[in-house]
This record gives sequence, C-alpha cells and structure tokens, in this order.
Amino acid sequence: MGFKIITEYPWWFSFFCLLAGAAYSFVLYSKEKKFSELSVWTVRLMAIFRFKVVAILAFLLLSPLIKTQTRELEKPILLIAQDNSESLIIGKDSSYYKNEYKKQVDDFIEKASNKFDVQFYSFGDKISSEQKFDFSEKQTDISTLINELNNKYANRNVGALILATDGLYNKGESPIYATDEFKIPIYTIALGDTSVKKDLILSKAAHNRITYLGNSFPIEILIDAKQFKGKSTQVTVSKGNEKLFSQKIDINSTNFTQKIGVQIEAKQKGLQHYKVSLPQLPDEVTFSNNVLDIFIDVIDGREKVLILAASPHPDINVLKQAIESNQNYEVEFALADNFTKSVNGYNFVILHQIPSFDNNYNKLIADVNSSNCSSLYILGNQSNVSIFNSYNLGVNIGGARSKPNEVQAVLNNSFPLFTITEEARNYLKYFPPLLAPYGTYKTSNSCNVLATQQIGAVDSKHALIVFNKVNDKKVGIILGEGIWRWKLNDYLAHNNQNIFNELINKVVQYLSVKADKSLFRIITKNNYFENEAVQFEAELYNESYELINAAEVNIIITNNENKKYPFTFSKTANAYILNAGNFPSGEYKYEARAKVGEKILTQKGEFTISRLLAESINTTADHQLLYNLAHKHGGEMLYSNEWDKLQQLLDKREDIQTVSYSEKKLLDVINLKWVFFLLIALLAAEWIMRKRNGAY
Repeated sequence: MGFKIITEYPWWFSFFCLLAGAAYSFVLYSKEKKFSELSVWTVRLMAIFRFKVVAILAFLLLSPLIKTQTRELEKPILLIAQDNSESLIIGKDSSYYKNEYKKQVDDFIEKASNKFDVQFYSFGDKISSEQKFDFSEKQTDISTLINELNNKYANRNVGALILATDGLYNKGESPIYATDEFKIPIYTIALGDTSVKKDLILSKAAHNRITYLGNSFPIEILIDAKQFKGKSTQVTVSKGNEKLFSQKIDINSTNFTQKIGVQIEAKQKGLQHYKVSLPQLPDEVTFSNNVLDIFIDVIDGREKVLILAASPHPDINVLKQAIESNQNYEVEFALADNFTKSVNGYNFVILHQIPSFDNNYNKLIADVNSSNCSSLYILGNQSNVSIFNSYNLGVNIGGARSKPNEVQAVLNNSFPLFTITEEARNYLKYFPPLLAPYGTYKTSNSCNVLATQQIGAVDSKHALIVFNKVNDKKVGIILGEGIWRWKLNDYLAHNNQNIFNELINKVVQYLSVKADKSLFRIITKNNYFENEAVQFEAELYNESYELINAAEVNIIITNNENKKYPFTFSKTANAYILNAGNFPSGEYKYEARAKVGEKILTQKGEFTISRLLAESINTTADHQLLYNLAHKHGGEMLYSNEWDKLQQLLDKREDIQTVSYSEKKLLDVINLKWVFFLLIALLAAEWIMRKRNGAY
C-alpha cells in the first residue's frame, strides 16, 4: 500500500504556509518582553508549537488530499454445482452417491481450495449454497442454476464451472441454450447410468381439474415399458377399494409406449381421489412410477342461466351457444309468455326486449327483482322504453321514438369491472352496428360503462353496454339488438367466434358471480405439489364489512389418518397470512377459527398434495448432453471417479490465474481525525508551557 499527498494548487504554495507559520510565531514570541525572562529553549519550543499549528491550518486551506493505492490478490473462483435430485439414487448406485461419492467431492474441494476460491452449490428445483448430498429434490432445473450463477458472478474472476449431474432435466430450458451467455469453461461430471433399465412407467394421466356431478370425465393414460418385450401388464383405475377400470396390455417392443383413454363417471361431489396403477414386475429399477394419483373437484351442477324473450330472435341462439361454450354454465330458453316456473331456480336471467310494447310482464319482472338472481336486459325495437325507464336501473332514455339508431361499439378503456384480451379490445370497433333505441340517454354515476355508442363518425358517449347495482344486485344492460351479426362477423374475420364468445362470457361471468358476504374468508389453492409450501390467506370483517385483524386466527389441518397440524396466522396490515410449509402427498382438510367479540367464526375446506414423479419418469442418464455442454465451453466431460484428473486439467490451464487488483482512493486531509487531535495536542502543549512559566 502506498500513499501521497496531493492538492489542486501548485506545491510551491506550501512555502507560503510555512512562511505564515514562521511569521506568526516570530511576531508572537520575539516582541513580548515577558518571554525575555524565560530560557531560550523554552521560548523556541513554544514558538515551534505555534509555528506548526499555523502552518498546518494554512496548509488545510489548500484542500489537500491523501491519495492511496492498494493492491489485492483474488484467487480464481471455482464453481461446483452438484445435482441433488432424486434421479441419481434410483438404481443400484444409490449407496455410492450417498457415501463414497460425497467423500471424493470433499477431498477435491480441500485440495482445490489451495489455489481456488471454491463456491459450492447444490441444485434441483431449488438452488442452495449448502453442501447437500441427500438427493431429495423432486425436479431438476439446470437452466435456472446457470442463469443465477451468470448473474451473481458477472465480471468476477471465475476460473471454471464444474457441473456434476446425470444430464436429466425436467424443468426449465435446455442447458445448451441456457449457457449461451456463459463465458467461462464448463467441466461436466457425468453421473448416473446410461444403460436402459427395466421399468414400467405411468408417464402421464391427463385429466380435467373440474367436472360436474353425474358427468363422465376422460382420463388419458400414457404407459411406457422398457426392456419388457414379451411381457404383459394391466392398468387399473380405482377409487378407494373400488376398481373402476382395468385393461390388459401386451408389451410387444423393447421401448414400448401406449396411450389409453378412460371415461369415469363422477358419482360424488367434492374433491375426489382416483388412483391409476400398474402392477410391479420383477427387476424393475423403481416402483415409484407405477402409481399416479388424480384429484378432481366434482361440482354439484353448473350455473343455471335463463334466457327469456318477448319473441323469437336470432340473438337468442347466439347468446345460448356463446354461454354454453363455457362448461360452467347450463342455459335454458323460454318465451316469456310460456314461462311458468320460478326464477329462483336460476343463477342468472337474461331478459331480451322485456318489457315489450305487447306485454309489460309486470309479474315476471317482480319475480326477478324479488329473487337472488342478477339480470341482463337487452333492448331493441320491441322494447317498451318508458316502462324500462320506470325500473330505475341507472339508464334513462328520454324522447324515445320507434325508429332505432344504428350504433357501433366504442370501448371504454377505463372500464374497471373486468378485463378483456387485447385482441378483443382492438377488434370491438369493427363489429357491425346494433339497433339501439333513439333518444336522449342519461346514465347515473353508479353505472360502469363498458362500451358507448358511435353514430356514424360521432362518438355520442351514450351508453351501449352498462353495468350497475340495484338493491345490492348486479344488473347489466345492452342497449341494442342484433348481436348475432357480431358472431357472424367474428367468424368471417377469424374463422372462429373466440372474440364474441369471450365478450359474452365475460359479461355473464361478472353478472352471475355472487359477492361473498361472509365475515370470515380463507383463501388457498385446492391442489399443491409436494415440493410446494401450502399457503393460506385470511380476511376478517366486522359488521360494517370493514377489514379488521385484531382477533387471532387459528387453523387445524388434518390428514386422512386424522393427524392434526395446528397453526396460527400471522397478521399483515389489515389481514392474515400463513405459510404452513410442505406436506407429504395425500388429502387434507382444514378448519379455521376466529373469535370476534362473543361470536366464533369458522371456515372449513380441503386441499390435496400431489406427488411429483418427474425424477422417476426417465432414469437413463444423458451423458451426450454433458459432453456437448463441456465441448461448447472449452471444458471436458469426466466421470465420478476422475476428480484427480479434473484437478490436473485445471492446474494446466493458463487462462485460470490469480488476479491482482489495484485500487486508488482519495481522502480529504481535513476529514482525518488524527489531524484534529494533533492540532489540539500542539495548542495544549504550548498553553501548558506558557501557563507553567507564568506567561499568562
């Protein structure tokens, strides 16, 4: 380390600092008669003290800086990334990787630490800087590891990356492409076994997450068999102790694959557990991939939508088809004159041109208003606008005439109630015009307008599609007929009706969803994988429906063996949160409790933990990928018993060297504390000598 003092002024200015100190001390100590009685050396010493103080203060006025230069040596960094996934211990070498292999890696790290700064990472579906060798990770993601190391060690003296893995990845992109920005040598340690082992594999059981009670739902099963040519097996689908499906399979090739379609009837509502299984055959490398668990949420019935019309109209059929394109809805149509049922059996009612000039349908409207149903009114040529105005739904049309206006839809970009895709937003203006009642439109402030009316080239700002809440019930209004033209136009332009169906389903979904008015809510997913932490959110409301979090919220999670796991929620700003951690695969129920005053609120539910079998689907190591990766980045592929050879290869590389860094710093002298204390010490010494010799 070296340093020197610099200043922005010429160095000969320092002579004036010395001159100022000398002049000041000379004037002070040569003219005073009281110093004549003191010894010469005493006076000279006090003068020297004063000279130094004044000279230093004058020099500080030149804003001097101390320039320091230091040199540091940085060892090359050696990154070691160890695959910690389950695939490495599936097979005969499991004890080797847990014992001997770990010792080999430890010995290599100890030797390499003399020359390198060794940084160790283990990876699977997560990355850890701990030296783990438990091989418990459920997935392998090499690309995320590469990206994190590349970001963390950018512009550092990294010598090489040692990647110890079997080359199998089941998450993220290919390591070959993920390392495009990696500019350091990569050495790969080829682990695992490249030989194809005997194995029966349930690779996939594709299914819907939701189905409806009484419906049949499909399961598409993919079966792989390796090295079992000439054998047979049997695939079974069961629920509890009940066998629902079984089929014999003859394996006629060494690498056998077969896809089987199964239809299962949903007989019970709620979260249902089904199991797809294959029997265990002798000499299989693993049995963990012979069983797949399926969890399906069986819902008791679709949302029921009722369409009532004053008369037949082409709008009716396109509405029905669009709504039924979403399997969550079941649509029933009736002419209002013929409808004798109660609307209470439906979740949502569409009233097409009701009230009409021919019939006010007062009783029907009264039934709709007294029910729990939300409603959508569609106005047209037959609509009795004056009667409609009397409903006070938020839109009033004054001076209505029998002749309608042709109006095109103009999207309101600030509409807050739901979102539609960018494609639909951009295309809405190209839909053909609707026939809207002529008149002066007034819309109340409580309404939210999705689209306004464009008449010719003028955006009239009159509402075309609008939503409101009346008596705490959602109401939608489409102020024009002829939406059947929208469907035809969509098909003509795109060869499908996706935009039209999306728009109608967004409207229906918003209006049909009932607001949750419960004072206590628990929010969580109904399915997790075993490597995911189970998380809950809770919301608690007072009688004024304001969020509160003064009370304590507890939850008890129970597995199917009746083992209980109690937890207490943590409080956030105005709600609650809980991370319950990871659970083994299976079915779980929960009951949450909160006490507000004297009232105890409870919420119950259930969730499932699904097994992750990604590591057992493919057990044949991919050493070709490791060879390509090492070759691409100037390294070499080695095997698990060649750590000593790897040490020699690294030592021979001339591009892996210790780097010397030079660092320069500038520091204001006036900021140095020792300068302050030096000045105090000089002044104090002078003052003590003067005091002691009676100079004051």
